[in-house]
Amino acid sequence: MRNILLLIADDLGRMTGCYGETAIATPNIDRLAETGTRFDMAFTSTASCSASRSVIYTGLHTHETGQYGLNHDHHHFMTFDHVDTAPALMNAAGMKTGIIGKVHVGPDAVYPWQVRAESWERDVRWAADRAAAFFDSAKAEQKSFFLTIGFIDPHRDETRGGFGNDRAYPGVEDRIFAPEDVTVPPFLTDLPEVRQELADYYRSIYRLDQGVGMVLDELERSGLADETLVVFLSDNGSPFLNSKTTLYDAGVHLPLIMRMPGGRAGIANPNLVSFTDILPTFLDWAGHAPPPGQRKGRSLLPILEAGTLEDDWQAVFGSHTFHEVTNYWPTRFMRTTRYKYHRNVAWQLDFPFSGDLYGSLTWEGIRNQDPAMIGGRSVKDYVRRPPEELYDLEADPHEVNNLAGDPAHRDRLLEMRAATEAWQRETGDPWLYRDGVSLRAIEKHLEAGMAMPDRFDFDPDNPGSR
Repeated sequence: MRNILLLIADDLGRMTGCYGETAIATPNIDRLAETGTRFDMAFTSTASCSASRSVIYTGLHTHETGQYGLNHDHHHFMTFDHVDTAPALMNAAGMKTGIIGKVHVGPDAVYPWQVRAESWERDVRWAADRAAAFFDSAKAEQKSFFLTIGFIDPHRDETRGGFGNDRAYPGVEDRIFAPEDVTVPPFLTDLPEVRQELADYYRSIYRLDQGVGMVLDELERSGLADETLVVFLSDNGSPFLNSKTTLYDAGVHLPLIMRMPGGRAGIANPNLVSFTDILPTFLDWAGHAPPPGQRKGRSLLPILEAGTLEDDWQAVFGSHTFHEVTNYWPTRFMRTTRYKYHRNVAWQLDFPFSGDLYGSLTWEGIRNQDPAMIGGRSVKDYVRRPPEELYDLEADPHEVNNLAGDPAHRDRLLEMRAATEAWQRETGDPWLYRDGVSLRAIEKHLEAGMAMPDRFDFDPDNPGSR
């Protein structure tokens, strides 16, 4: 039997011990990394919960699937009916499929898990008990399985500054973190409000880590651990400004840990990998052919134990269009080992705040500073961005000093712009724009010889096409 256990944290980012965050205790996640492969350069395509999960389950970017943003009923972004998803493919292959906890993608017919125990609660013991029942039933049925555990932690709750710490959970130890003991990440500003929220966020992460340990213990108890590929990741970056909903590295550079039965332990893998590679990896592990179509993702199994950078794994791309339905801000990125390129399609719009981040105590503190700064970036630069951004991540890891207008980097800008546009064409991206219009929308006219200016945006002061 070849089984798959996928563990998804909600808004965790890289806030774990194995990724260098020493102020948070995550012994179970760290132990998983010690027994498998820790990818140090793993990237989601988009820093939004539903959208990122759809990338994981489909191996496609959101502009390919229609899951442009959150799946909430008042947002109603949905994956196209024709898209093959992980549960549908694994069902067809005869595996037992299930999801426990957060689902947050739709419609149900496109994501047909056989066992669906959906919950928005943070009771990690409850989730582990249901995982145990799932393992036992799969074993009794003598079927290989694909099970996802969607943790709610450490997502914000619906209060200001809260992270689900307002109640006790059965069998879970609560750990209080003092604001003076947290590590304020460089993408945030060191303020009392930020420290208070980080302290509460740490408590939620500590609970998540216990939940991961509980599920792994149940897998071991079932006797199926030696037949199961275990994957742990976060859907997007931490729920703070400059991170979640942005394509800056704090939002999309994420944890990805894989433990393969019989594999080597303690691997630190430096290759740039994308969450579009996860579904191909699952299919490869299970011995099933990939679905038809032009998916760009590749199985990670051939490089799982690589400790050096491979030639074909040195660039990733990403695609963000919405978070909430009112948060329209389409942007694309290309990331190499050293440089990052952003193409901000609707750059004339102010960058939107998601509801949870706008209501946070962190934003309350930041907006009332003088000057108002989010880490090393001014609030003005955060909300008003240019058409293109280019960063040297070796010199500027937090993407503050935009080099797009620097003549010394002109050749690199043009090269990365061209590579990003080639990827947009290959993936049928409707947001590949010229003269303020989608090239996909006018492709027949272009084929018929229509002339248009070679510029991103329409210029009403110079409207001519020649």
